[in-house]
Amino acid sequence: MRVVYDETTDTLTVILRDVPVAESDEEKPGIILDYDVGGNLVSIEVLDASMRVEDPRSVIVAKKGTDPFTQ
Repeated sequence: MRVVYDETTDTLTVILRDVPVAESDEEKPGIILDYDVGGNLVSIEVLDASMRVEDPRSVIVAKKGTDPFTQ
């Protein structure tokens, strides 16, 4: 899994699987879900990310039970 923030377009992309995108749906305004040919979710795009997430330039990865924000 990769998380990419593009400052130029202010787009945050969470790539779950590195496969070609066959279809994209704008689930809600500014939230785009990308699917492979089998209908599996492969990535999530957040448009205008700087207005939708706390800090698009920072990612914290934590296992369940070790997240510093829930303790």
